[in-house]
Amino acid sequence: MRKNHLFAVIIPALVLLLCITSCARKENTDIVEIGDKMFIAQVNDIYLNADDYLGKTIKLEGVFKQSTGEEPYYFVIRYGPGCCGNDGLVGFEVAWDKEKAKPYPADDSWVEAEGVLKYYEEQGFQLSYIDLTSLNVLAKRGAENVTQ
Repeated sequence: MRKNHLFAVIIPALVLLLCITSCARKENTDIVEIGDKMFIAQVNDIYLNADDYLGKTIKLEGVFKQSTGEEPYYFVIRYGPGCCGNDGLVGFEVAWDKEKAKPYPADDSWVEAEGVLKYYEEQGFQLSYIDLTSLNVLAKRGAENVTQ
């Protein structure tokens, strides 16, 4: 009889504990963190399924680059496999909204970028970019060359 009483108390307590810890761990599914291990695969998935990611927050680390054209463009990239010079660059264009613009770091800085995935139209093409909410230079560099 005593054993049944013990189970009657422990089982509901465990169920309650499980419910409390599950509710406390509510994750924000609108933040997509791109890590070192599957960097190329995650970036490709975002480009190939852009509609699924538009409006979500993207967070990634990489090398900061600025284009050298008439109008500057800014990128956070990593170096991936390629066959013809610069075709192995993997990453995103990044930009500050004009109202919240901050200075960009020096070329080749290792940065952590976070912002919302958006797109703009240029010459009939839809181009994805990250509308920055933060862009921080980090002292410790991650894996500049990625293969996955």
